[in-house]
Amino acid sequence: MNKFLIRSPLYRCLILTLIIAFTSLFYTRKSTVIYKNNFNNLDVSTPDSDISTPDFNDPTSNFLKKEWINPAKDISLYQKTSRANAALVVLVRNSELHDIRSSMRQLEDRWNKKFNYPYVFLNDKEFTEEFKIKTSALTKGKTYYGLIPKEMWSYPDWINQTRAAEERRKMHEAQVIYGGSESYRHMCRFNSGFFFLHPLLLQFDYYWRLEPQVQFMCDIDYDPFLFMQKNKLIYGFTISLYEFQSTIPTLWKTVKNFIKEYPQFIPKDNIMNFISDDGGKEYNLCHFWSNFEIADLNFWRNTPYREFFNYLDKSGGFFYERWGDAPVHSIAIALFNQKSKVHFFNDIAYMHEPYLHCPIQPESHETGRCHCNPNKNIDFDFYSCNQKWFEIK
Repeated sequence: MNKFLIRSPLYRCLILTLIIAFTSLFYTRKSTVIYKNNFNNLDVSTPDSDISTPDFNDPTSNFLKKEWINPAKDISLYQKTSRANAALVVLVRNSELHDIRSSMRQLEDRWNKKFNYPYVFLNDKEFTEEFKIKTSALTKGKTYYGLIPKEMWSYPDWINQTRAAEERRKMHEAQVIYGGSESYRHMCRFNSGFFFLHPLLLQFDYYWRLEPQVQFMCDIDYDPFLFMQKNKLIYGFTISLYEFQSTIPTLWKTVKNFIKEYPQFIPKDNIMNFISDDGGKEYNLCHFWSNFEIADLNFWRNTPYREFFNYLDKSGGFFYERWGDAPVHSIAIALFNQKSKVHFFNDIAYMHEPYLHCPIQPESHETGRCHCNPNKNIDFDFYSCNQKWFEIK
């Protein structure tokens, strides 16, 4: 098939529509914080018998060989005498205790038991004593437990709640993912515009977002926070993919209006070509999957992003539509930064069902560092945007 047709937004949207229509795609909502996809009668990974480990052809090989910075080669990142001012951030409910303990156990065993970075747990309800006891028991790092202020998890006064409820009803009937969920919208708005301003997080400069029921399948022997700090990086990711257009019908129009009104915030050498295939006329739906992100908290606190979020928030799209924090974060990262400020954590194997990023380099597996299946790596699937990331300059 013509490669330009395959890469076109129309083709990708058609394929996504067919998947939804013929496989009874549904998402089971277990909490306001788990962005977990459940596919009914759909195996999103290609069977082992039909796939071999992908060859790193250009431009992917060029990216990894010439552009990608390999943290493992910097021996200064292995020492434990110097630490970044950083924390693991967990937005979680009491009912997800055992799911988050599973995520913590994996991350501790694979990485944090070597460095003992603190955890900041956030909830829109008070944490139970059981939750505090059983999570703090899993780490030697300090644990903080915070209640989200009401003003960060409620309707702003410019939102018509009757209209918002009606739009949720319409989206639920149209089977839009999380279309009928009120709490999901509060979660997305909080992650987009407020988590970095929570009093417990104001003391930190970097964070690693951790969610319930995720898996880490490679040993991480260096300090990713120090790596970010040393290289003056803003954002790190493992998985990028396409957003569902039905959740964000007017988001890009709003973004374009912001760009017109605030041109002083938009550098010419930004990463627009990651999120748009036509110079900004249309959004190609690519976004970093923000359930994993290692990032600089001060980027979100600085004026350009604060103005950006406030502009989006005033439009009402978090409640009248279903804008997610992933496209909001990703569009902002692309608008306000150069590619050199964003890092692809290729060496961190990460699973958030149903998607897996797994390093395909043989040494990652032959040394015993990783136990993931490279044949199920999302990077080379049509719904991944990682190939686009490898290609852009």
